[in-house]
Amino acid sequence: MVSLRLTRRLPAFSDDQLKPTNQARMRRAKFALPSMVTLMSIACGFGSIVISVDNALDGNPADYRLAAVLLVLAGVFDALDGFVARATNTQSEFGMQLDSIADVMNFGCAPGLLLYCYGFVHVGLDSETLLRAGGIASFFFVACGALRLARFNVSVGRTDPRYFVGMPITAGAACVAAVVVAWPERPTTILHAAGIVALLFVVGSLMVSTVRFPSSKQKMSAGLVVALLINVGLLVWLKASYFVLFFLVYIVGTLALNLAWRTGWTGIAPPVIYQNEDVL
Repeated sequence: MVSLRLTRRLPAFSDDQLKPTNQARMRRAKFALPSMVTLMSIACGFGSIVISVDNALDGNPADYRLAAVLLVLAGVFDALDGFVARATNTQSEFGMQLDSIADVMNFGCAPGLLLYCYGFVHVGLDSETLLRAGGIASFFFVACGALRLARFNVSVGRTDPRYFVGMPITAGAACVAAVVVAWPERPTTILHAAGIVALLFVVGSLMVSTVRFPSSKQKMSAGLVVALLINVGLLVWLKASYFVLFFLVYIVGTLALNLAWRTGWTGIAPPVIYQNEDVL
């Protein structure tokens, strides 16, 4: 009895057919581009951390300022990666997750460590209590930043896009970095260091608050154009001190706006409260 073995012949592919086409390579490169920009942001945040640690005991003001400027540059790349993804139509879940992880390091851990090395390591040599308080305040800032990002990630599409719920972590990081940019000489008194503790607690609390901060998705108006021109003029005039003034006005103005909404004022349109909105 003869048994027949049936075999299925697979189609043969040439080496040229197995190689990715130029179009496929270009497509992969396009999807990698936003992630490369995000990695540049991470590089800036990591560089800030390295400079902060290396400078903890030496206290070179120029190095502290450089570490703070790197955080600002990380924020620029953070905004740029989203722009690149939208411009090339390469938004992806991977990119969103990478961006969120980068934000925790760049705008949570890096500024928290910068303020710890800048504000408490030197003064802490004379006051162990203040050193511990500085460590707690720095961790509080980092923890609030992580909570703020988690809340943002689960609230996408459930809140009015014109307003952020709580201060954005990028703004919080820029706010504390602005102090170092304006006054790079590290604190030499306990009172000055205590002010840094208060700064970290206040900014951290604003990040996890339910205060509505205006976003960049506001409609362009003549008032916004005038405000932009005024800010450019102040930057030229005040230079490094401008950023502290900017964030002071930003925070006080936002708190006043939220208070005005509670009293019924609608001169600036209040946020729309969605039915499925669940603020954490």
